[in-house]
Amino acid sequence: MKKHLYLAFNKPYGILSQFTSDNPDETLANFNLPKDVYAAGRLDKDSEGLLLLTNDGVLIDRLLNPINDKVKTYWVQVENTPTEDALKKLAAGVLIGDYKTKPCKVHVLNPQPEIPERDPPIRVRKTIPTYWLEIELTEGKNRQVRRMTASVGLPTLRLIRKKIGNLSLDNIGVGKFTEIRKEDIL
Repeated sequence: MKKHLYLAFNKPYGILSQFTSDNPDETLANFNLPKDVYAAGRLDKDSEGLLLLTNDGVLIDRLLNPINDKVKTYWVQVENTPTEDALKKLAAGVLIGDYKTKPCKVHVLNPQPEIPERDPPIRVRKTIPTYWLEIELTEGKNRQVRRMTASVGLPTLRLIRKKIGNLSLDNIGVGKFTEIRKEDIL
């Protein structure tokens, strides 16, 4: 029986959560990751942060199946000033398309974190403020966080997944990975 391998990877902006693509420069294949591991979930090309890679298919299913309510924590830089009303709407669940999101936890990060600029930098408009929010979800529909914040007038400028379950992005450099234990995740 093959040993299970668990890796925490800090996915850079502009990289797909897969190993193959028409443009190989945009894939995980460029980061010297071990063979036979797969992403447990996805982060779209425009998102950054924690990506769990493993060869443990049972764990992947456990993390991705919405019935298990695994919490994922995101830091989201939004345009405009978040109002109490907008935060309450996000927390209660909002309509994105024909789907109402599950309730979640959301708050403005205070103090605002100092996050290194990404390459390419986000668009900046001098007359419109930006804020960092923390959002904890137990689901993960396609581009859900971006669609949620937009629905309350807070377009997402930057999205970083900080945690999956108990596993945190802390101390993992951009484009780097570290081997972890299964117990670090659940």
